[in-house]
Order: sequence, then structure tokens, then C-alpha cells
Amino acid sequence: MESILITGASGFIGSFLVEEALKREFNVWAGVRASSSREYLRDPAIRFLELDFAHAERLQAQLREHKEAHGRFDYVVHCAGVTKCMDKRDFDRVNYRQTKLFADMLCALDMVPRQFIFISTLSVFGPVQEKTYRPITDEDDPLPNTAYGQSKLKAERYLQGLSDFPYVIYRPTGVYGPRERDYFLMAKSIKQHVDFAVGFRRQDLTFVYVKDIVQAVFLGIEKRVCRRAYFLADGQVYRSRAFSDLIRKELGNPFVIRLVCPLIVLKIVSLLAEFWAVRRKRSCTLNSDKYNIMRQRNWQCDIDPAVRELGFIPRYDLERGVKETIAWYKNEGWL
Repeated sequence: MESILITGASGFIGSFLVEEALKREFNVWAGVRASSSREYLRDPAIRFLELDFAHAERLQAQLREHKEAHGRFDYVVHCAGVTKCMDKRDFDRVNYRQTKLFADMLCALDMVPRQFIFISTLSVFGPVQEKTYRPITDEDDPLPNTAYGQSKLKAERYLQGLSDFPYVIYRPTGVYGPRERDYFLMAKSIKQHVDFAVGFRRQDLTFVYVKDIVQAVFLGIEKRVCRRAYFLADGQVYRSRAFSDLIRKELGNPFVIRLVCPLIVLKIVSLLAEFWAVRRKRSCTLNSDKYNIMRQRNWQCDIDPAVRELGFIPRYDLERGVKETIAWYKNEGWL
């Protein structure tokens, strides 16, 4: 059996990657923290590996111990990271410096896998085609305008700069599906009869269902691609109300008050929410990073390389994905 390590295995995307790896009969190692929830990691076939990315000596000892007992991993999917932080410096510390440390340790211990798969984000490019509404491509110069996007871009560039390092980078657009909590807040708001929109100018949105990200990762393993980066989306472009309209449909079309928030108002509210969160020493969903994401008008991206090279064919358009997601939220008692 080929072995695969999935870091961030207790998270939204990571837990789905674990499930698919088990279906494909990999020897699955779930990389977790000691404090990580294992709610979606209950299959007895899963083997757990606690990894301390914050401390070099500890991480080195953990990896060396694993190598001595089990050998190196055939594949590593590095899904661990943070999407929201109380202190913006933590984005750089976790998403960049800890990724760098992990890659360096694998090289130093002669544990470089056949593929090191890095789950990045479309946000590494930022608002680069706001005037043209042209799909973002690899030929564009990245201009991330969030601490999150900047940290992921630094990690990408470090991996790309390592000689002969077998990276494969995936840059998904807005990811949704069962277990995801940010889009859940939208569904919860709509159920409570309130829907929000941001800005008055045209906004082109793209989405990708979590299971389609998983599909792309394992297609890349099958095709043995190396030193490549791919955008991931479902291939469609949606207007700003498409997601909320589909949620409303799956909730039985409840009466909804639609509020359109001008960007300047959203900016003020975001800064106040961020200030209050820092005072309370807690992260918050609405902050200056989130404001920059919400004000971006063009989220189109070019998935043709993934289609051509991987055979990636998205199985979920937004209607099918939202239907399955809302059904899961209902079944689990979230809605």
C-alpha cells in the first residue's frame, strides 16, 4: 500500500482528503495537533501522527521517529494552515514559515515524497483583473491584498525555489461543502430572513465544491504531475446573488430582507469588528482581510491547465453543491 500523510486532517478540506484516500486504499496518516478534533476522523484504518510545526527540534524528532518505524511517505498533502487569525503576523508564521520548516525537514531527513501537494488559494493573486473581468491565469503577476494571500504566496514561492522539490500546488477559489462554517453563516442568516450583499458594482464569483478539490488532488497523484500549479473552480461564473438564491431555494424560499452594504460602510464595520476582536483576544470572521476579499469584483480563474493535464472535470456546479451542502447542514442539526 502506498502511504499518504495529510496534514490539517481534522479540518474541512483535510477530512475529505482522508476519506478519499481511505477509499483508494492508501495507508493513511492523519497529521493532527494533540488538541485537534477527530470528529470526522473515526475510521479505524486511520493512523494518526501528531506534528509540531511550531518547533523545529520537536518536528524533526517526530519525523525521524516515523521514518525509522515506517519509512518515508509516498505522498504528502500539506493542508494545515490558518484562514483567520487574531494577529495578522500569525498568517506568516503558520502558512509560510511552518510550511518552509516542514519542507526543509523532509529534505534534511531524506524524506522527500513523490509529491508534496500544497493546498494554496486563488487569493495569492488578489484583485489583478478588476477592470477587464478576465480570468486570472499563471501569467498574471500576483498582487495579494490580504495577509492570508500574502502568506500563501510566500509559501508557494519557497517551494518553487527548492531544487528538484516535487511540489504540486492547488489554488482553489471559494470552497464550500459539508462541514464548512463560513458559508454556513450565510445559510443561517438567510434562514433568519436576512441576506447581505456588498457593493453595487458587478461582481463575478467562482466556487468549487470540496469534493472536486479532492478529485483534483488524486488526479494529480494518478498523473504523477510534478512542479506544477493549478487553479480550481467549477468552470462557471456566477453573479453575486447566485449562492444566496440557491440557499434560499433549498431552505424552502423563506421571506428574506436583502441588505446591500456600501463598501465604505463594510470597511468601517470590518475595522471595528477587528479592533473589538483583538481587545477580546479572539479571531473574528469579519475583519480587514475579509473586507478585501468581499470587495474584490472578479474571481474568475483559468482551470484549463487542470482540465488538460489532469483530466479534471468538475462534478458539482453550484446548484448541485448547495443542495448537498444544505441537506448535510439540516441532517446534522446545524440548520
